[in-house]
Amino acid sequence: MTDKKNLRTPIVCVMGHVDHGKTTLLDKIRGTAIVSGEAGAITQHIGATEVPIDVIVNKLGDPRLRDRFMVPGLLFIDTPGHHAFTTLRSRGGALADLAIVVVDINEGFKPQTHESLQILKRFKTPFVVVANKIDRIGGWVSQKDLPFAATFKKQSTDVQARLETKLYEVIGELYNQGFAAERYDRVTNFQKTLGVVPVSAFTGEGIPDVLMVLLGLAQKFLEANLQYSAKGPGVGTVLEVKEEKGLGATLDIILYDGTLKKGDTVVIGSLGEPIQTKVRALLKPRELAEIRYESKFQQVSKVTAAAGVKISAPGLEGALAGSPIRVATEDDLEEIVAQVKSEIDEVRIDTGSVGIMIKADTLGSLEALVHEFQKDNVPIRKAEVGDISHRDAVEASTVEDPLYSVIIGFNVKVHPDARDFLQDSSIKVFTSDVIYRLVEDYQKYVKEQQEMAEKKIFETIIRPGKFKILPGCVFRQSKPAVVGVRVLGGVVRTNADVMLENGNVVGKIKGLQSEGENISSARVGKEVAMAIEGATVGRQIKEEDVLYINVPERHAKVLEHEIYDSLSTDEKETLDIFLSLKRKDNPFWAK
Repeated sequence: MTDKKNLRTPIVCVMGHVDHGKTTLLDKIRGTAIVSGEAGAITQHIGATEVPIDVIVNKLGDPRLRDRFMVPGLLFIDTPGHHAFTTLRSRGGALADLAIVVVDINEGFKPQTHESLQILKRFKTPFVVVANKIDRIGGWVSQKDLPFAATFKKQSTDVQARLETKLYEVIGELYNQGFAAERYDRVTNFQKTLGVVPVSAFTGEGIPDVLMVLLGLAQKFLEANLQYSAKGPGVGTVLEVKEEKGLGATLDIILYDGTLKKGDTVVIGSLGEPIQTKVRALLKPRELAEIRYESKFQQVSKVTAAAGVKISAPGLEGALAGSPIRVATEDDLEEIVAQVKSEIDEVRIDTGSVGIMIKADTLGSLEALVHEFQKDNVPIRKAEVGDISHRDAVEASTVEDPLYSVIIGFNVKVHPDARDFLQDSSIKVFTSDVIYRLVEDYQKYVKEQQEMAEKKIFETIIRPGKFKILPGCVFRQSKPAVVGVRVLGGVVRTNADVMLENGNVVGKIKGLQSEGENISSARVGKEVAMAIEGATVGRQIKEEDVLYINVPERHAKVLEHEIYDSLSTDEKETLDIFLSLKRKDNPFWAK
């Protein structure tokens, strides 16, 4: 058995759709301890909350569990889930050791739920699914803070059935995403099957079960990853770069390995060379109030993993959210600088000379976005962390292809001067805080652009057409010849050259009339009067002749190779015959 003292707290990330109850769930896990007067027990961190094992065991109501688990507690990350998650840790693993995916049992999956699952799958992170808001199921009678099994037993059979139905919809959806899942109390092996815990974050029902499953997963995780210790030089990830009154630029970080002390030299990733600086102060929130509203910090002399802390130090302005922060000594400073630099460079994407521009708020989200677009073979010209600036807008405006004159922004702002510039330009900007919504929006835009381009081609291309001069319908011999015709295939238009089946071009359609009205085109099946300039009836053309629109070779190529599938059946037949006539003497015509 490893010495418990040096084991670090596993990091738990809460993910899922915006209003499916992530915050309420965290508040519930924290709140119970506060309510029962254990205020000192729960430690508030910057961007995280630590719940010690004793609090969890009390919550589960079974003191014997204390000896079953060697985990010191759980550190819940408070920042929006995908953030903490896509914030990279060295070697491409994710910041969290475990995760909770919250889904509203009544609403089912939403884009962010899918996204969370995709990320977890990619990083192979163990997680539990929390099916929240069971108290909203019709007829549900709430039993405050009870474990799920106990509250479930107290419901009527039709309410139980309603819950099972909704639960299996969630399980079916997980199956479609490639996960084997089952209600947590029916799972025998959590390594093969995902546990789904029905809860109400509002009433506290099922919360003990979530903690229980998490502890089980944490235990497994620790058995596999005991090398994470609380000793050794600190290693962490930057969550956010923030301006604080009186302190200037500060970093909110999650320390996931080792120890960090006041006065330590740290190396932090930035867009240029890594930043090297000395820690001036380590700050923790004062009260158990939510950090997001808490501006008063207290200084601490050192922190031990896993923990969230705010760092004040000179020269932090260029630090990148999502980048590594590492403690260095004089001996290994150069080596650590090189490691941090190579980690950042790995994420700075190989970009090409053509493609779209991607801007994201952290290195991790940038990497995730690039991964998604590359999966779709979308070329990327530039990908970097930061808001959309005037320079970005100017750069995108030099791209002529509308498919790539595009800026994709994930969780970033558009600078006012960039906004003004963009309004007067043809650059397309997509912004969102859901990665795959950006991918979908871009795909939709590409499709629209392609359809527009095709439409343009359609409008200018001379289409195939075939018609027959009707017997007894010669209204004028020549200059121009005027005859009655029936369109046998395709379409005939004014100003198109016409040829006979022997390949001789005999004239140009000068005009078309139907029931005395001038028309510009006539489709298959129509009988119209046609004026043909340059032909004389009885010489070049006669009654019963079948003629074709003489499609120019360049247009014939486009018709056959680019838009053939969008032609109507009779247009295809007409084109095929026309091509075979042309290729009789020249097999390579329009090839």
